[in-house]
Amino acid sequence: MAILVTNDTKLCVSGITGREGTFHAMNNRRYGTNVVSGVTPGKGGQDVEGVPVFDTFAAAVAETGANTAMVFVPPRFAADSILEAAEAGIEVIIAITEGIPAHDELRVYNHLKQAHPGTRLVGPNCPGILSPGKANVGIIPASFFSEGNVGVVSRSGTLTYQIGNELAQRGFGNSSIVGIGGDPVPGTSFIDVLELFEADDETELIVMSGEIGGSAEEEAADYIAEHVTKPVVAYIAGFTAPPGKTMGHAGAIVSGTAGTAAAKKEALEARGVRVGQTPTEVAELAAEIAGSLAKS
Repeated sequence: MAILVTNDTKLCVSGITGREGTFHAMNNRRYGTNVVSGVTPGKGGQDVEGVPVFDTFAAAVAETGANTAMVFVPPRFAADSILEAAEAGIEVIIAITEGIPAHDELRVYNHLKQAHPGTRLVGPNCPGILSPGKANVGIIPASFFSEGNVGVVSRSGTLTYQIGNELAQRGFGNSSIVGIGGDPVPGTSFIDVLELFEADDETELIVMSGEIGGSAEEEAADYIAEHVTKPVVAYIAGFTAPPGKTMGHAGAIVSGTAGTAAAKKEALEARGVRVGQTPTEVAELAAEIAGSLAKS
């Protein structure tokens, strides 16, 4: 079944005529994603390798029935592109763009909550979503992964790839892999994705990859204890981060003891979540649980 991107995804790419937009849109299409259109103001009527380009999302949706957007435009244009996609009725918006000002992120977040509560924004500054065998929207290297029953949600793109690949090397596949990004104002939280995985029949095990800074992982721990019946394995990046050193994503801000890897690990383990201290250890824990699920 998978979540967020499936065989029913009809993708419109904002910034498809740019170098990176073209590269990743065509890469997604080669994987099997139904890329139906692109948007670049002033270039309507053109096409990119057969994909029609429109001046606006409204025109793209009206002509091609697009229901998913990938935003691949410079930071100063990204917020308006996201809002335009929502106004056009796009259901899932995946913002790859990095470096969007936090004030713009907050403006987008609040507007979507108030005016478009049915629209799902994933990102910004995220690698996208992959549902193996169905669709890939973003920059996730899909060849690493295979279909299976392990759902993965992560703040970090590269750690998502590593954990998923190590699972694949152990013979286990994924239902969906969701990169939520590490910016201060994410459109989708761990809790949002945990809720979707809990409701997904194909997902039997969840791997959550977090990092130092903020309280998202502690909040997720409380949610898991109350609402998630499926086994969850977690990883927190930053156990060896030097105290007082700024590193990682913009949202990786530690204040005192709050937001440290140790504090997050403690909160998760107190609620029954097994936590690995390296990506390899997480993959081993997940493989152990997945193996036992296969035998039951």
